[in-house]
Amino acid sequence: MIPSVLPTYNRAPLSFERGEGSWLIEADGRRFLDLGAGIAVNALGHAHPALVQALTDQAGALWHVSNLYQIPQQQALADRLVEHSFADTVFFTNSGTEACELAVKMARKHFFDKGQPERVEILTYDGAFHGRSSAGIAAAGSEKMTRGFGPTLPGFVHLTWADHDATAAAITERTAAILIEPVQGEGGIRVLPDQCLKGLRDLCDQHGILLILDEVQCGVGRTGRLFAHEWAGVTPDIMMVAKGIGGGFPLGAVLATEAAAAGMTAGTHGSTYGGNPLGCAVGCAVIDHVADPAFLAEVNRKAGLLRQKLEGLVGAHPDIFEEVRGTGLMLGLKCKPANTDVVSAGYANQLITVPAADNVIRLLPPLTITEDDIAEALDRLDRTARQVKAA
Repeated sequence: MIPSVLPTYNRAPLSFERGEGSWLIEADGRRFLDLGAGIAVNALGHAHPALVQALTDQAGALWHVSNLYQIPQQQALADRLVEHSFADTVFFTNSGTEACELAVKMARKHFFDKGQPERVEILTYDGAFHGRSSAGIAAAGSEKMTRGFGPTLPGFVHLTWADHDATAAAITERTAAILIEPVQGEGGIRVLPDQCLKGLRDLCDQHGILLILDEVQCGVGRTGRLFAHEWAGVTPDIMMVAKGIGGGFPLGAVLATEAAAAGMTAGTHGSTYGGNPLGCAVGCAVIDHVADPAFLAEVNRKAGLLRQKLEGLVGAHPDIFEEVRGTGLMLGLKCKPANTDVVSAGYANQLITVPAADNVIRLLPPLTITEDDIAEALDRLDRTARQVKAA
């Protein structure tokens, strides 16, 4: 008999009842150090006082009205995002998947309204993850995600990661945009080199096409800048964000320049829940914290400390770990044994990590992780490595 919850997840045998900062507490009282943060979602950790207050205050006033009306909290968050980014305008969604859908529509509508309706193709890359909608899985193009869900939506051209020549050669009169993650998360914590991102921006400018960045996982302070593309000194035309922007509340957004978004007029897109007062009140509190230069400086300092200690861990366990990958507090350990074995061994040491492609475990702690927590994390990772080796 099928369970009452559709069995699409391979869940760990854990059931957490509360969280505090970088810690999750099981029903039996065990405390787990959370280096997953809900897959890079809990940017300010669990039960952050400012987020609890923002949600509680808003919940006592107004939850939902729909986008038939003005939503002051939505306007406030949009203003903050425009102030702190390249964007001129913002559309709010409930997830990164929904943000992907709009980004694709926006790019195609942009060229349709310019009298170039043939420009519908979007260049994407191996190892990508853009959500699990029909457009998202078509954009990623991996057999694992598309198998059984055909026919796959057309309009995506799949290319080799970080191959500039292949990208240049793939641009035709049908190309509308390039879509890429500055740091691949699901793909195994692969960081696109700054020169590659600059090269993509140059190609887009040269051919008059749009650059779409997927910063659903790597954005909102995760790399030590508010948005990961800032390290390369370039700006996109359209950007998808989610995960950390709500600090745990379901929230996403598409940020765009005025030119890129020109085709999205009244009636071309919508969302019943997107940008509701609850989500945007929490989002405002998140951005108020994460966009603070002093906060980002602390993220970079702690990221440097964690990276240094992880390099030492790899040196101490060369039979378990091959290398450290990533940037900021978006880090990965490439494993020699199965990464799922390492994740499972971590559970025995009350440590949460997240598996990814290329046999990598992801370390995505809350941006508020403390130095004491970092020291504890390395101790538990060391014990985990020893247990995997002994097994």
